[in-house]
Amino acid sequence: MSNITALAEEWSEAKRAEQRAISARRAIEDRLISVLAVPENLDGVFTAKPVGFTVKITGRIDRKVDAEKLQELASENGLSDHLSSLFRWKPEINMAVWKATAPDITGPLAEAITAKPGRPSFSIVEEKE
Repeated sequence: MSNITALAEEWSEAKRAEQRAISARRAIEDRLISVLAVPENLDGVFTAKPVGFTVKITGRIDRKVDAEKLQELASENGLSDHLSSLFRWKPEINMAVWKATAPDITGPLAEAITAKPGRPSFSIVEEKE
């Protein structure tokens, strides 16, 4: 067995153990939420202090903004001046278009973009015999 095969087997087993641990932890978290009667729509921190522990549960409500609709509504209601204080505008690069655009356009804009490598992701599938 090659070193790479052995490492792939170790990785696969560690990944399976990780998934089992995540499932077990999440089941316990669900039981804690139930026992503590934490509201489903919690947006903030819920704290409980059983003997010997402090349990903090942080709830978040995911909010998405339809930028076009928001601007339309603000314009209709004369509230456009408030958008910059109520909302953050986050430009995101469209890499497919960026790569297809001429360097005389992207070059001057490149200084506004920072890039750093992220952690690589792995997918190793164990072959069934």
